[in-house]
Amino acid sequence: MLTIERLPVLSDNYMYLVHESETGTTAAVDPPVVAPVVERLSAQGWSLDWILATHHHPDHVDGIAELKEKCGATVAGPRAERDKIPGIDVDLAQGDRFELGASTAQMIETPGHTLGHISYWFEDDKALFSADALFALGCGRVFEGTMEQMWESLAKLRELPDDTVVYSGHEYTLGNARFALTVDPDNQALKERCEEVERLRAAGEPTVPSMLGLEKATNPFLRPDDSGIRAVLGMGDDASNADVFAEIRGRKDRA
Repeated sequence: MLTIERLPVLSDNYMYLVHESETGTTAAVDPPVVAPVVERLSAQGWSLDWILATHHHPDHVDGIAELKEKCGATVAGPRAERDKIPGIDVDLAQGDRFELGASTAQMIETPGHTLGHISYWFEDDKALFSADALFALGCGRVFEGTMEQMWESLAKLRELPDDTVVYSGHEYTLGNARFALTVDPDNQALKERCEEVERLRAAGEPTVPSMLGLEKATNPFLRPDDSGIRAVLGMGDDASNADVFAEIRGRKDRA
């Protein structure tokens, strides 16, 4: 089984330490800085074996080179962004399987935010590291891909089991919650979740990770086929899910 530790870094990033207890293997996911990783490893008595990258943005990779040198870790990352992430030793693509000790992750290509973005799904451990593809109540901006690509990526993640725990890359949930209500105002589950998010953030508590089943019920970016959302947007049954997603994402970008 995996022990997963969330490390808040920079202004609103989350990176993760993932420890597989049977073999003692440990990975750092998307480290932009070094010191918090080294400090936590020391506190736990763990050594760093792997660094896992999801995409090339600096706030997810800037600590990789120094950590690799300092700890002697092996770096795995997206095959499509190998030339953008220095130090990748093992490149991964859709359908590849990655062994972290006795635990196995399946690679899911999730382009849109960046063209080569990947997510790591540890099926048996019910853990999804979605970085900037899927957030709590949100999704990443579409910087490099197309809206259709981004929706296709989210549709893949939506197919995973409801009890999957989503470890995303940022604490954006409060802003996402307030926006979600503008496009899905009659969703009672969303209203209740927004109240909880407001409470947690007022207390300085994190809202990440989240449960995928809850995302499916409340995250508008996973629900472009919902009739209520379509009605608010003024879009009917003739619109594709990708078109509705694009309208939601565009409104969020302009909010």
